[in-house]
Amino acid sequence: MNRRERIGKEGERVACKYLQEHGYALIERNWRCRFGEIDIIARDGGTLAFIEVKRRSRSGYGGAEGALTIHKQRRIVAAARMYLSNVSSDLPVRFDLVAIEEGRMTLLKGAFQLEDRCTPTL
Repeated sequence: MNRRERIGKEGERVACKYLQEHGYALIERNWRCRFGEIDIIARDGGTLAFIEVKRRSRSGYGGAEGALTIHKQRRIVAAARMYLSNVSSDLPVRFDLVAIEEGRMTLLKGAFQLEDRCTPTL
């Protein structure tokens, strides 16, 4: 595992702990399909949350939040649709972002919406 992968995995580990401390029930980590990977899938009360974790050592170039590009959002939505096609769930869906930057963690609930993104149909 290279340095970048280690930093990413450590960010996900810290994010999982943070989410659990804030009432999220973790369901999956690093769920993969042909469309990509979802870092964390969790339940937040009555909502199914698909969570992207972005970690940056400094805030340049848009920081952690800026790293969640439209392209990445589309891949997450496509992967979420694939996940939902394989599980039985009536829960509403939300896309969250955990941004870790310069030792500070920010949770953005509803960072983007399913309807906002043009995605391939399954």
